[in-house]
Amino acid sequence: MKENQMDAVLFAKQYLERLSHLFTIIDTTAIGEIIKILEKVNTNNASVYVIGNGGSASTASHIVNDIGVGLRRRGLLNINIQALADNTASCTAIANDLGYDDIFFMQLVGLLKKDDVLISISCSGSSPNIIKASTYAKSMGATLIGVSGFDGGILKDISDISFHVPTEKGDYGLVEDMHMILDHIIYSYYIEKNKNILENH
Repeated sequence: MKENQMDAVLFAKQYLERLSHLFTIIDTTAIGEIIKILEKVNTNNASVYVIGNGGSASTASHIVNDIGVGLRRRGLLNINIQALADNTASCTAIANDLGYDDIFFMQLVGLLKKDDVLISISCSGSSPNIIKASTYAKSMGATLIGVSGFDGGILKDISDISFHVPTEKGDYGLVEDMHMILDHIIYSYYIEKNKNILENH
């Protein structure tokens, strides 16, 4: 039992060391570009759609909670932002009737506009349903923000702005950790930027 516990302690230490290394190589310029796009969306009264599968779907929901509701209720940013995986009825209906590859694409058809933004989250950068929706966004002239890991896959190559976490294939935990940190950096940026306003309320 003690030996197993020590193995877990060693693993935890190594995991955190690998995560710390990613902090030093991540492209912070991409974060600045994402914030600029969000400012533009706010000015143009456009919409942001966020998509992802599995853990990335929960990251998408978390982004909507923080950058949408969290900043809006504090009067710091007011954008229409939706996580498309949150609509269980639409996702399951589309998957059942047309196929899983269409669950995000079909929700965007006829709705996505040129000034809108699609944030596509995929560890592999190659999930078929993510790529189909992302390619559609590009064809409509919308801005595509790709949030990827591993080697970046197709998503990294086609994105207008790429937040890429370079890791070994299969390092889902590290990639998803960094994707959540992206969300929290953006949220915290607005909180820090407007600290004086918040303190006076």
